Amino acid sequence: MNDFANAFLLTYATLFPIINPVGNAPIVLSLTRGRSQKERDALAGRVAVASFFLLLGSLLLGSHVLEFFGISLPAVRIGGGLVVTAFGWRLLNSGVSADSDATAAGPRPKPLDTFYPFTMPLTVGPGSISVAIALGSQRPAFASLTHMAVLAAAALAGLVAISATIYLCYRFAEATVARLGAGGTNVLVRLSAFILLCIGIQIIWTGWTALSALPK
Repeated sequence: MNDFANAFLLTYATLFPIINPVGNAPIVLSLTRGRSQKERDALAGRVAVASFFLLLGSLLLGSHVLEFFGISLPAVRIGGGLVVTAFGWRLLNSGVSADSDATAAGPRPKPLDTFYPFTMPLTVGPGSISVAIALGSQRPAFASLTHMAVLAAAALAGLVAISATIYLCYRFAEATVARLGAGGTNVLVRLSAFILLCIGIQIIWTGWTALSALPK
């Protein structure tokens, strides 16, 4: 039971600050202005499910996929960091406003794309993917089948908890940011976009530093 709790907390506590669903909620809300509450609720559920399977795939198969293609983890960080940086820059300079009119006249918007940018890179970015790959590669070499099953169940429970947190934060994003008001929400969105931009640059730098340290 102690091993289960430790593995669960390790998975959840490691991924939560990187995914940061609380900080991403205002961005999701600003990107879905003009949509009905029903559409946003459905989006929150789809993003949570997609994030779960993306993290699960990274945890179970990530290291094997990288090894098969001969890609190092630092290279993944650099490539993913570029994606996050580009998205953060575009969001920082976009015309999306938190107080845009949801009922403004105009053509019906296209269906929301669950995967980009909501699932990746906004929710599950290169940082969380690389962490999930690292967690999956740290399986004990000498462990009984029962011990491995306990660790796997704990990691799975941690991913379920993260996905549930993502759903709750995105599902109730409007109620959460309503207290900030339109101006406060817009400031928070811009600040979150700037932080996302900085995170992307940091991921690139971390990947470049690790890549430079690899033997030639």
